[in-house]
Amino acid sequence: MRAVSQLRLNPLTGRWVTIVADRAERPTDFAPRTAQVESEPGRPCPFCPGNEESSLPALETLDEGGQWRMRVIPNLYPAFEGDEPFAVHHHGPVHVEAESSGIHEVFVFTPDHEGGMHLSTDQDATDMMLMLKRRLQEHANTKHVRYTQAIINHGREAGASLAHPHGQLLGLPFVPGEILEEQRAFTRFEGGCILCATVEAELVDGKRVLFATDDVVCVSPYWAGAPYELLIIPRSHDLHLTDSNDTTLGAVGIAIRDSLVALREIHGDISYNLVFHTAPHHYNGSYHWHVHLFPKLVTTAGFERGTGVMINIVPPETAAQQLRGVSVRA
Repeated sequence: MRAVSQLRLNPLTGRWVTIVADRAERPTDFAPRTAQVESEPGRPCPFCPGNEESSLPALETLDEGGQWRMRVIPNLYPAFEGDEPFAVHHHGPVHVEAESSGIHEVFVFTPDHEGGMHLSTDQDATDMMLMLKRRLQEHANTKHVRYTQAIINHGREAGASLAHPHGQLLGLPFVPGEILEEQRAFTRFEGGCILCATVEAELVDGKRVLFATDDVVCVSPYWAGAPYELLIIPRSHDLHLTDSNDTTLGAVGIAIRDSLVALREIHGDISYNLVFHTAPHHYNGSYHWHVHLFPKLVTTAGFERGTGVMINIVPPETAAQQLRGVSVRA
């Protein structure tokens, strides 16, 4: 008997997603990650120890025994740069532009070229989150930076141009639409906080929970728009990542590591996007910071591009059950 497709509403964005379980039976649905192709083959990796002269001077480092463990450096090819105020310019009735001022940094969170977050120790995962907190605090004190987007892209399919594990921090002179949609969703939600309510509901149901501790819950959300999409929610209700204490931040870092370990047990070395969503700097309204993990297992096709409605061929209940079966926390 064929499973019935479902429409599920993502309360964070107000967008519908489609759950179509039968489509996952096709053998070509999950293509393996292709080999990483460097943007400049033959060039020494600028993020490896010994090649520090290939990059701009570090903004912050975490050292141990005379060697760096983590470092944050300016991006050589910044998408956002400068301290000009955000000013909109109209060139006729439809052409509008503004200065792309802001900050663009590279966060090299391991010196190991073949490493990755899945190989992080508990201390590594905690230190990464604490350094991220310090950088966000620095951005919040920078004139004209209204929001900072922290991301980790792993694999060519996820947008990474260098194989060495690293993240990016982009301080923006505006609040991006995705965050504005989430802000509005938190504001209009009548049950208190969307994510606090999500944690309570998912723990009662249990079907979509990968693991839960006193500090963090990891679920494949009811509204997951892509196969094995995960949502990592700190249980303390903090607007900004920078509001959270060291214990919470460490727990989130370790949860990210454990989620990646479970995904790799099932799918191998997959590409993924790790996205941190935190309230805009100096925002004091309704919000609850969180982390999205988007494995790149399928290609976004014309329907999704044309409508904005994602099709997920693996129900989140199925994804969570499979991940629990291999989770280090099982």
